[in-house]
Amino acid sequence: MINNVVLTGRLTRDPELKKANDMSVCSFILAVDRNYKNTDGEREADFIPIVAWHRLAEICADNLAKGSLIAVTGRIRTTNWEDEAGNKRRSIEVVVKEVIFLEKKR
Repeated sequence: MINNVVLTGRLTRDPELKKANDMSVCSFILAVDRNYKNTDGEREADFIPIVAWHRLAEICADNLAKGSLIAVTGRIRTTNWEDEAGNKRRSIEVVVKEVIFLEKKR
């Protein structure tokens, strides 16, 4: 089975770094433009949750900021759970394997 994702876009906010038990995790949202315009002539975007682990998480937190243009490769991960009210929930995110910085640090 193949689970491979390649995305290019801009961060919608500064990355958030968390550390627990000597493990780093960095999360952010990547805005990826669609290839077409809507009926109003405007380009729409998809907002995709991204997560990086370990040393790559620290590199992302140190070098990225809101608006940074990057390319990522990774895999899609889905998580299913029940909330406190017993409703079934699902989250989908991209777990990053590689980040390419497409512009100089601001």
